[in-house]
Amino acid sequence: MRVAMLMTDGFDDSEFRYPYDVLRAAAHEVVVVGPTAGMMVTGKKGKEQQRVDLAISSAEAAHFDAVVIPGGWSPDRLRIMPDAVAFVAAMHAADRPVAAICHGPWLLIEAEVVRGRQLTGWASVRTDVLNAGGIWVDEPVVQDGLLITSRAPADLPSFTTSILRVLAELPQPAFGATAPLGHASL
Repeated sequence: MRVAMLMTDGFDDSEFRYPYDVLRAAAHEVVVVGPTAGMMVTGKKGKEQQRVDLAISSAEAAHFDAVVIPGGWSPDRLRIMPDAVAFVAAMHAADRPVAAICHGPWLLIEAEVVRGRQLTGWASVRTDVLNAGGIWVDEPVVQDGLLITSRAPADLPSFTTSILRVLAELPQPAFGATAPLGHASL
């Protein structure tokens, strides 16, 4: 499967690294999608730096099987980027798994995909989720259809297990199985 990791500067270091490594170890192709291809983005704790593989302006939902949104300050910065919001909305509309942890639901709210859906996130996001019509659940991981959310770094094992389970249950890759490794052709 081909998974977009949607992030910019200020992402939570562990909420990027843990799912990134787990997904790659499970033989999924992980593409870091951010503001500008080639730019280095830095985690809020400064422990992680990662090169952006694909500019969000070039990302198309049809080219990905799932999207993962690490928390930290990154989702707050992404939710004011129309291309990032449109990408998340398009992934949701295409019935692709959308996974967000910590402050990631801010981007889900902006993409208008939380109304009537059960989700969780960092405690300070609760009121925003409720105001957007979402149903708040205080659990390590909440799955509502193909929407997967978690609260914090402590929940990463449950979060990634849920993502892997959902990917395994998909009938076939929407894009990943037919795509060559790499993404230079996009």
